[in-house]
Amino acid sequence: MFNIPSHAFTMGLSLFAILIAASLIVFYKVKQNPQKDYQELVLRTRSWWWMIAIILGALFFGANTTTILFAFISFLALKEFYSITPLRAVDRRLVFWAYLAIPLQYYFASIQWFGMFIIFIPVYMFLFLPFRAVLIGETQGFIRANSTIQWSLMLCVFGFSHIAYLANLPAHLINPNAGFSGLILFLLFVTQFNDVSQYVSGKCFGKRKIIPKVSPNKTWGGFIGGFIVTTIIAAFLAPYLTILTMFQGILAGMLIAVSGFVGDVVLSSVKRDLRIKDSGTLIPGHGGILDRVDSLMYATPIFFHYFYYVTGV
Repeated sequence: MFNIPSHAFTMGLSLFAILIAASLIVFYKVKQNPQKDYQELVLRTRSWWWMIAIILGALFFGANTTTILFAFISFLALKEFYSITPLRAVDRRLVFWAYLAIPLQYYFASIQWFGMFIIFIPVYMFLFLPFRAVLIGETQGFIRANSTIQWSLMLCVFGFSHIAYLANLPAHLINPNAGFSGLILFLLFVTQFNDVSQYVSGKCFGKRKIIPKVSPNKTWGGFIGGFIVTTIIAAFLAPYLTILTMFQGILAGMLIAVSGFVGDVVLSSVKRDLRIKDSGTLIPGHGGILDRVDSLMYATPIFFHYFYYVTGV
């Protein structure tokens, strides 16, 4: 606690420098075109200040605080998922057990009990929740309710909790110049930068749509441009923030770019099905918590298991 490795500290300062530059650009745009509505852009920039400050603050206080923060984010994501998904009144008793899985899953991550961490939700909760539903005695909508609750646990808790496991890895798997924060910053920055670079590339070069029925704004130009930029960024950041080599960083960037895109369009399909634009209003300018972490829900476990494989955790 309070011992910030040099590379993690530099990365944190770089993030604030990027925020300052973005804020100045937004301020300039607002001043130059006062008649144009930049309210959403202003809100987005302001929200990024809060989000980055909270994450860096948690990293500053150590792995335990970081684990608690991401457990809380899982809780908010799960709560938001249930707020937009139609469930039966009797399913509240199932939802209680779904929420209870969060502290247990993150506890297993914090003590590095890999065996239980990797099977608790996919096996034990998968078996337990239908049995608990049987005891309720309501068979109408049984399959839909259980599939919704279990899939939400996989997305919002199981997949996302891999970031907490990364935060608690032993010292020999951590870059000594970046600490545990380096691995977390690498994953978060590359994933979020992938979202931004795909958006910018799509605006500049996007013509041919990939999945027009699901996400009309996603284009091949945006995906390929984001993929290339994300891979390059990951290649340079990997040896600086993690124990991965530059070549391993290239592969990590490729996996994050693809899996982040998949997470984005999967959650877009959910919102299309429910006929909503945003999953919530928790983060001004961004929508809900699911709108912000959709890419991470897929990128985090994919990156974790890649890191697990190449380092022999």
